[in-house]
Amino acid sequence: MARRNFKVLYVSGEGSPFVRVSSLADYMASFPQALEEEGFEARIMMPKYGIINDRKFRLHDVLRLSDIEVPLKDKTDMLHIKVTALPSSKIQTYFLYNEKYFKRTGLFTDTTLGGDHKGSAERLIFFSVGVMETLVRLGWQPDIIHCHDWHAGLVALLAKTRYAKHDFFKKVKIVQTIHNVYRQGIFQSKAFQKHLDAEVFDALEKDGDTVNLLATGIKHADLVTTTSDRYARQIAADPELSFGMDKALQACGDRFHGILNGMDTRQWNPSADKLIKKRYSVEQPELKLEDKKVLLEEVGLPFSEETPVVGVIASFDAYQGAELVGESLAKLLELDIQLIVFGSGDKEFDQALKEVAEENPEKMAFRPEFTDAFYHQMIAGLDILLMTSRIEACGMMQMFAQNYGTVPIAYAGGGIVDTIEEVCGDKGTGFIFTDYTPDALTSKLQEALALFADKERWSALMLECMGRDLSWSASAGQYAELYRNLLG
Repeated sequence: MARRNFKVLYVSGEGSPFVRVSSLADYMASFPQALEEEGFEARIMMPKYGIINDRKFRLHDVLRLSDIEVPLKDKTDMLHIKVTALPSSKIQTYFLYNEKYFKRTGLFTDTTLGGDHKGSAERLIFFSVGVMETLVRLGWQPDIIHCHDWHAGLVALLAKTRYAKHDFFKKVKIVQTIHNVYRQGIFQSKAFQKHLDAEVFDALEKDGDTVNLLATGIKHADLVTTTSDRYARQIAADPELSFGMDKALQACGDRFHGILNGMDTRQWNPSADKLIKKRYSVEQPELKLEDKKVLLEEVGLPFSEETPVVGVIASFDAYQGAELVGESLAKLLELDIQLIVFGSGDKEFDQALKEVAEENPEKMAFRPEFTDAFYHQMIAGLDILLMTSRIEACGMMQMFAQNYGTVPIAYAGGGIVDTIEEVCGDKGTGFIFTDYTPDALTSKLQEALALFADKERWSALMLECMGRDLSWSASAGQYAELYRNLLG
């Protein structure tokens, strides 16, 4: 292992296995570990939401990190820290907690996406200032603060304004990574004006009476990245694909880079996965059938070796495929498949899925509640994974699927296509559809089903999927080079 000569703090609004909303959580579970192997000392900070179970994840209080003052413009609140190690690593993960802000079960929610967003702006301001104050109390001085998505955009700004002259932060560099460009953290400005000093408030990126936290992070970061070179080029050039962020990215010039995601092949490894019922490998791929049986039993569907099990896993919104899944259901249920939908959207969407599943008890199951164990079991037990996102920076789920011999079918939106080799003849690891329509999705699925009927060809396809190197090794090296260049 290379000598650990630089320190990096990762700031995120989510992280697996503690709380998961999007692929960012999967990224945070593995990326810091990959950079540690490149010689960087990594630590993580995230909010201690009310839904995070202290006992389950072995969170414990740190006496010297209790009663940290978080000074806002109009008041001072107290912060408490809980800590644990990121599973399968020694990376310290710090959870910032204040009962008033985080006892409730809701997460930070961008007001433009609906949902539980009451008080989110104030909670986020408290968290962001809390990150900076916790670092000072901790005495652990990072060389880089790596901010992820809009949840950490204010941290980037604080480092360049209020804390810029603080001896502790004078040499700190800021990296901002975009995982979900359509989630931008757009809020009414009044809470920010109330709780932030004028120096910070005036430097926020605003549009009328709203602030944009992702745009703020992009503007003030020393380096901006996203999770695929193809996706980086797309969103810098196209206002529609970037949801209006193209000019901000163009202004970055050579500060903006795209680096493909990798995956943790220790955590996501069918031969060593403790969360699945039956472990299997390239040498014994036939054992995957046992996980298919367990999955179907768990969701209450009958088992048939000849019937392909197709799954959709998403936190459904307009961009994650809610509309496409809803419009495709009737066509999908006409096919000779069993369908499992894992994830949830708004209440009406969830209710509609539940009703369709109840009307088709032999063919469809719906599981809205997320658990890490079921997530792993589903990836292992499916034959085919449908990726229905309208735009995906890169994602990681299709990588997990391939590693488990589960064949992905994905829409060609963003960088996801860089991780799937289109099936052509005897080669390939998945299927890509280029029109975002129910007809295109079901047509591509029918291609896959035709191969599934050919047991010899399907077995070869599974083995090709499982044989791909989707680890972080190459991508982590590229990030390490960016980090070192940034630090001179």
